[in-house]
Amino acid sequence: MIKTRLMKVQIVLALGAILIASCSGNVPEATPTYTVDQIQTYAVATFASALTLTAIAAPSNTPAATATPLPPLATSTSGTPFGAVTAPVVGATASCYGLTFVSDVSIPDNTQMDPGETFTKTWKVQNSGSCAWESGFKFQSTGGSAMGASAVTLTSSVASGATYDISVAMTAPSATGTVRGNWRMATATGQLFGDEVFVQIVVGNVPATTYP
Repeated sequence: MIKTRLMKVQIVLALGAILIASCSGNVPEATPTYTVDQIQTYAVATFASALTLTAIAAPSNTPAATATPLPPLATSTSGTPFGAVTAPVVGATASCYGLTFVSDVSIPDNTQMDPGETFTKTWKVQNSGSCAWESGFKFQSTGGSAMGASAVTLTSSVASGATYDISVAMTAPSATGTVRGNWRMATATGQLFGDEVFVQIVVGNVPATTYP
């Protein structure tokens, strides 16, 4: 009897378990709940995934374009770039003008003079350039003592290759000793050219000083 009852109870329990199992298929699954730590972990993972996708989509770094140098200016047959501007040189000598010293016509070097004595110094020179000296050119003092003289202005042209006597009126200084003055020809615009000539006198009864 006892065994029979136990078997019945087992059968009833088995049937109940079957019914419960068959009914549980219709019950909707409960929505899962997440802790704060799980939510933060999920957010970090999602952000890292987004960064990876952005890096993949971003274009690769492209090297900056290298500037291509401009081609050089075209040059003329003389080698000077077209359009290049050459700055004028102060005191530059015109290439076609020339003057060569020939001789002292008057007042040789170390001529004895009294203080305040007037005299005329004359040089013989040659136009050794390929261009004529034009009217308006000036023969002027370039150093030393001018001895009271002013620049001499040419009143007529001097042809290329011609010799010419240049005379300058001067006055010996009052101080005694050796006195020297340098002179040179210049164009009407002030460009010096040719040999530099000089006049040298001895004022008073003193020995002459030798200049290099």
